[in-house]
Amino acid sequence: MSNESMAWLAVGFAGQALFSMRFLVQWLRSERVRRSVVPVEFWYFSIAGGATLLTYALHRQDPVFIVGQLGGLFIYARNLYFLHCERYPAAETKQASE
Repeated sequence: MSNESMAWLAVGFAGQALFSMRFLVQWLRSERVRRSVVPVEFWYFSIAGGATLLTYALHRQDPVFIVGQLGGLFIYARNLYFLHCERYPAAETKQASE
């Protein structure tokens, strides 16, 4: 296997590891509070893993993988937007008035 192929394989595995971390973070947080929660870190790991996997999918030219990751990235970013608006409601009002 060439060095370039090995590097791209590393990118793919790194993306999968980042994406998998979101489940570990969610599980550990839920265990700590003894109820199901989705911490903000879940969405950051989702974006990091999804973006890395999208890069890998683009390299592989896999349209199914590309479409799946693009859709997911939109949803993850949207959830972070909602969380931001929830924490900083004045910022949302200010943006709407500009």
